[in-house]
Amino acid sequence: MIIKKIFIANGPNLNFLGIRELEKYGSTTYAELINTIESKAKSLNLEVELFQSNNEGEIVDYIQKISQINDSWLILNPGAFTHTSISIRDALAIFSLNNKMIEVHISNINEREDFRKINLIKEFSEHSIIGQGVNGYLEALEYINGE
Repeated sequence: MIIKKIFIANGPNLNFLGIRELEKYGSTTYAELINTIESKAKSLNLEVELFQSNNEGEIVDYIQKISQINDSWLILNPGAFTHTSISIRDALAIFSLNNKMIEVHISNINEREDFRKINLIKEFSEHSIIGQGVNGYLEALEYINGE
């Protein structure tokens, strides 16, 4: 029996996991990440819906769409938009009125370039998982399952 449906949204360049900057993001491909997330969710009796876009407006549209579903969870890795997107931040402000969000960052954004230390979404995060590689997504699922 499925207990909860979890929405997972990924921002720009996450579709290039396993290809770009292997020293920062590892060798796991995006397809492998999806399979790992789906397998972990199934083992926890969770249902996941995955979304990825390189376009800011599409991410905003997705967050707005799921904000209509009360008491839901979003695992969000907005990639570079973490540091630049006020529109995603504003969409999360709406989402967080009736829902919860966990932010996941594969690399440790706090130990990278100064501009990556700006985090426009943190205040809407129930929980932050930073620098745990792709395992951060699995930790997020476990966190939600424990709620």
